[in-house]
Amino acid sequence: MHILTNLAKQIFEKKKMILSLAKADFRKRFVGSYFGIVWMFVQPIVTVLIYFCIFQLGFKSTPPVPDTPYVLWLVPAIIPWFFFQDALTGITNNLQEYHYLVKKVVFPVELLPIIKAISALFVHACFLVIMFVMFLITGYEPKVTWIQVLYYSFAAMVLALGIGYITSSVNVFFKDMAQIVSIALQFGMWLAPIMYWEGMFQERFPQYADQIGLIFKINPFYYIVAGYRDSMLTGNWFFERPMNTIYFWAVALFLFYLGLKLFTKLRPHFSDVL
Repeated sequence: MHILTNLAKQIFEKKKMILSLAKADFRKRFVGSYFGIVWMFVQPIVTVLIYFCIFQLGFKSTPPVPDTPYVLWLVPAIIPWFFFQDALTGITNNLQEYHYLVKKVVFPVELLPIIKAISALFVHACFLVIMFVMFLITGYEPKVTWIQVLYYSFAAMVLALGIGYITSSVNVFFKDMAQIVSIALQFGMWLAPIMYWEGMFQERFPQYADQIGLIFKINPFYYIVAGYRDSMLTGNWFFERPMNTIYFWAVALFLFYLGLKLFTKLRPHFSDVL
C-alpha cells in the first residue's frame, strides 16, 4: 500500500504542475494544424455517423429503451469509449513522448500517465457537453442522474490508468506493445455492447441467456457503458447495480495496484533504455 499512498501524496503536492502539464499536452495536440481543435471532433463524429447509418438505417436496430432514437442510445456508450481509448493510447506512449522528463532524476515519472489521462479528460469534457446538448435539443428533460456521468468518467479513468501503467512500462522495453494495445482496442470496442444490445444474443439463444449475460459483464468496461446509459436514459443510479459495482472496482483497483507496482519496479531502468 506504500506505493499508493506515495502516489496520492505526490498528486496532492504536485497538483498545480500536473494540471499545467496536462493543459500543455492538450494544446500540443493541435500545434501546426490549420483547423486546430476541430480535428478533435471530426473522427468521433464521423464514427458515430457511420454506425448510425449501418445499425439504424441499414439493420433497423431498435434500442431496448422505448421511444429512444438509436443515435441517443449509441452516444452515451461510445463517448466514454473514445475517452478510454484516447487515454490508454496516450498513456502507453507517454514515456517515449516525455523521455526528456524521464531522464531527470528529480521528476516524479509516475505522474506522467496521470497527466496524459487528464489531458484526455479535457477532450472528454467537450464531448460530454455535446452529449447533453444533443439530449436537450431532441426534447429530453434533464435528469438528476446526468451528474452521475462524472462518476463513470472517473471509473473509466482509473481503469485506463491501471492498464496504462502496465502497458507504458512494458512499452519502454517492448516497442510492439503500442501496436498490441491498438489492436486490442479495436477488438475491445466490439466486445463491449456499445453499438448493439447484448440482449439480442440472449433472445437468440435463450437457453444460454444467463451465461451470455455473465460473459458480457466480465468485461469491466461493460459497467461503464451500462452506467452511462443508466445515467442519461433510464435514470438509474450506480448503487442499483451493487454486484457490478463491486466487481468493477475490485478489477479496476487490482489492475491499478498491479500496474503501479510494475511501473515502480521498472522505473529505475527507463532512462537507460530511452
